[in-house]
Amino acid sequence: MKNILITGGAGFIGSNFIMHILAAHPDYSIFNIDALTYAGNPENLKSIEDNKNYTFIKGDIRDADVVKTCVADNDIDTIINFAAESHVDRSITGPDIFIDTNVKGTLNLLNAARNRDGLRFYQISTDEVYGSLGAEGYFTETTPIAPNSPYSASKASADLLVRAYHHTFGLDAVISRCSNNYGPYQFPEKLLPLMIHNAVHDKPLPVYGDGKNVRDWIHVADHCRAIDIILHQAAAGSVYNIGGNNEWKNIDIVKLICSLLDKPESLITFVKDRPGHDQRYAIDASKLKNDLGWEPAYTFETGIRETIDWYRTHDEWVTHITSGEYQKYYEAMYGNR
Repeated sequence: MKNILITGGAGFIGSNFIMHILAAHPDYSIFNIDALTYAGNPENLKSIEDNKNYTFIKGDIRDADVVKTCVADNDIDTIINFAAESHVDRSITGPDIFIDTNVKGTLNLLNAARNRDGLRFYQISTDEVYGSLGAEGYFTETTPIAPNSPYSASKASADLLVRAYHHTFGLDAVISRCSNNYGPYQFPEKLLPLMIHNAVHDKPLPVYGDGKNVRDWIHVADHCRAIDIILHQAAAGSVYNIGGNNEWKNIDIVKLICSLLDKPESLITFVKDRPGHDQRYAIDASKLKNDLGWEPAYTFETGIRETIDWYRTHDEWVTHITSGEYQKYYEAMYGNR
């Protein structure tokens, strides 16, 4: 590997991965293409923007010509597709953009990749493609895909396209499906940063339904290490689950945040549940551990405290991204390039 194209690298997981891979593999050249929609923030990557091996490209994977040119002009030999519309609530109120970005955008990337000999394509997916679990059991790589929201349906569709291009055209492709991530630089519409930010400012903490929906949580740094290992070691056509083996009911994690911030639980406000809200996700990541030797390094106790501290000390970052101020940063840094 020499020239890696990362899509959506200004987002939460993408930006964390770019910082990880530049540190772990300083001889790689990283090209980050991002449309800088509301959740993409170039401020996430201020620490590495002057790295000689890092190039930012403002572009949209929905534009097939832009994708094709980017891959050809930079002699790309690896594509890691983080770019996605990812918020379930937004997919319920406006599903069209999820199809355009998550399905058609992935198709554009696959078409640009399929005619380049030796190119590896890595699709970053989600455990939500599997649907919902009852009180028992875990998602494995052989669990049938059964998405329940427009978001998860769009990601499942993209996964199936990747599978088809591997089997039909011989594309060297791998897929990973991860459980809920937490950590720095996550857009504050998602559960943990929203609750942390609101609690710090003594605002209501909106919890869907009865708050008993269960999610498996993993620190984004552990996810990035898993991606690195899969990228370099997994066989073509492989699918790997990535999970923290760390299940929490939403209401319990909100109460924990209140406790760690010394805030009253009276801030918690139960709101009408969203349509089709999946009850429980839980990942079996034993294949990844047994095949490639990965397991999480973070304990949840350490990770959640670090995450709370990060958002408390980066309140300006939260304000910038929620207000759109980050766009001014982009113009200042890249507007004339």
